[in-house]
Amino acid sequence: MNKTPFTKQGYENLVNEQKELTKTRVDAVANLKTAREMGDLSENAAYRVARSKLSSVDRRLRFLTKILDNAYIMKVDFKGIVDVGCLVTVETNTANQTYQIVNSHESDIANGKISYYSPVGRALIGKRVNDVFEVTTPNGKISYKIKEIKIAS
Repeated sequence: MNKTPFTKQGYENLVNEQKELTKTRVDAVANLKTAREMGDLSENAAYRVARSKLSSVDRRLRFLTKILDNAYIMKVDFKGIVDVGCLVTVETNTANQTYQIVNSHESDIANGKISYYSPVGRALIGKRVNDVFEVTTPNGKISYKIKEIKIAS
């Protein structure tokens, strides 16, 4: 499996979530044990809820483990071109927007983080300041001009 690049912050966020879920799992196991001791499992709503919670925690932990096992913190070697980890300011017909290029696990458009797999992210990779490009969206084509590229801190 290919390794997935992460920003340092994105990687740390997943590691912290994994640690918190590991603690949550201990409580979920204890809650399940307590609910199991309440008697008949076929009519025990507390048991079903506790089992569901533990299952949900375990599922997320497996997912995070799989992601982190194939992750690395990328070192951005800035050469004046857009790459994963860069902050890019672009001009469109309506406004200037700044995006950080990240992987799909870190993307959060509300906070300006776009995946390098997204249409805009794919179009940005490899571009330089003053490059102009278009991206086709459901609402039509949008023209972008790169105004600034810098390393995200």
